Amino acid sequence: MIKLENLTKSYRTPNGRKVLFRNVNSTFPEGKNIGILGRNGAGKSTLLRIMGGIDYPDSGRVVTDRRISWPMGLSGGFQGSLTGRDNVAFVCGIHGIWGEEQRKVMDRVQDFAEIGDYFDAPVKSYSSGMRSRLAFGLSIAVDFDTYLVDEVMSVGDAHFKRKCEEIIAEKRKTSTFIIVAHAMPLLRKNCDVGIYLDAGQLTVFDTVDDAIEKYQGEQPRPKPKAGNANKALKV
Repeated sequence: MIKLENLTKSYRTPNGRKVLFRNVNSTFPEGKNIGILGRNGAGKSTLLRIMGGIDYPDSGRVVTDRRISWPMGLSGGFQGSLTGRDNVAFVCGIHGIWGEEQRKVMDRVQDFAEIGDYFDAPVKSYSSGMRSRLAFGLSIAVDFDTYLVDEVMSVGDAHFKRKCEEIIAEKRKTSTFIIVAHAMPLLRKNCDVGIYLDAGQLTVFDTVDDAIEKYQGEQPRPKPKAGNANKALKV
C-alpha cells in the first residue's frame, strides 16, 4: 500500500513560490505497475524523490508498508571523492547489507554498470552516463518491494537500454514499478495503470492508456508553418 495524505510541496523561485502539490490525497492501486505522466515541471520527479525518502514535503506524508527504492538512476547522492565501489559499500551499510551479501551486491553492480576499471576510480571522474549506470546498477542489485524509475532507460546505448528493460521485466515477477518517462511505448509495455499530474493535483486512471490519452490531449498543438498557411490561402 502507498498512500499520500494531504501532501503539499512547493519551491521558492525568483518569481515567487511554485506549488507542485497542494493537499493531495490518493491511494495508489496495489499490485500494479504505475506510469506517471505530466508536463515538464509538474512534479513527477519530485514525487518520486518524496516517495523514495530523499526529499520531503512541506506538509502531509507518504504512508506505506512496502520497501520502496530510491529513484533508479539517481546519481546526485554519490560522494565524488569516493570510488564507485566505496559508494556502493556505503549505501549497502545504510541498508544493513554486510558481509557475503554485500559482496554479492558489489559484484552485481559492477557487472551491470559495465564501467570497467572506473568502478575503483573516484566518482567525480565519471561521465554523467557512467554515474547513471552505477546508480541504476546499485538500485537493481538491492531487493525492494517497489522500484522507482525516473527516465533511467534513456541513458546509454541500445545494449544498455536493452539490459535495463530485461532486468525490469525480471524484477516485475516479484516487485512492482512506478515509472516516470516521456516514452509512451515504454509506459505501455511496463505499466498497468497511469497517474496524471497537473495543476498541483493527481489523477489515477484505470489504465495507462487512459492516462496517456489525457496527457497527449493536454499537450499544446504545434502552430502551422507559414508555408502551409500560404498554401491554404491560395486554395
